[in-house]
Amino acid sequence: MKRSTLSHSLLSIILVFIESALTLLLRLDPELRKAAYPLAKQSTVVCLRLYLPHVQIFATFGYKGVLLDAKLPANRSEPDVIINAYSIQVLNAITTHDSETTDKLQMRGDSVQVQLVKQFIMQMGLGSLIQSVIKKIKGDKSTSKPSDAEMEEKKNNYKRRITEQQTQINTLTIKNRELETTVKELHSKQKVTMITAVVAAIIAIGALIALFMS
Repeated sequence: MKRSTLSHSLLSIILVFIESALTLLLRLDPELRKAAYPLAKQSTVVCLRLYLPHVQIFATFGYKGVLLDAKLPANRSEPDVIINAYSIQVLNAITTHDSETTDKLQMRGDSVQVQLVKQFIMQMGLGSLIQSVIKKIKGDKSTSKPSDAEMEEKKNNYKRRITEQQTQINTLTIKNRELETTVKELHSKQKVTMITAVVAAIIAIGALIALFMS
């Protein structure tokens, strides 16, 4: 009884560490999150029965991560997928990121969910995590140090923008000159009109005076 209690306490501690590691992996690896999403959407429960040592673990997929426990969740009568395998087989499937190794695991349950669990296990491989980290590092380097081709493209874009802006400035300058010419013509016409009106008024007044004098 005492040995069983100690074993259960040790298993709980190990599960907490594994659960934390899974949470970290899900944050770092977007492809792993993508593989876990359909399982989380269905709240899939996976029962992992390991041999050597003999351990039974229940993994519940949710939007907050993968919850691990030694007991089946209270709201479930049975798991969706059951995996029977030796501990070394599971470790190989996780570390090798190999479909053949994953297929060797004995899985029972709905065929669709079994396939989703296999995809999750393969994506959880260390190789995939390393590739994800490398891609992220390469992405950071590429953003911090643009390549020669990118620099040349940026220069061409700048030149194109300068040319377009210069064309717009020239167009606006021409329109401005046209407006100035139009304004000058209007002022000239206005002066001619005023002079004509004044002359006509003078002629009219002269005609009226001559009419009254006669």
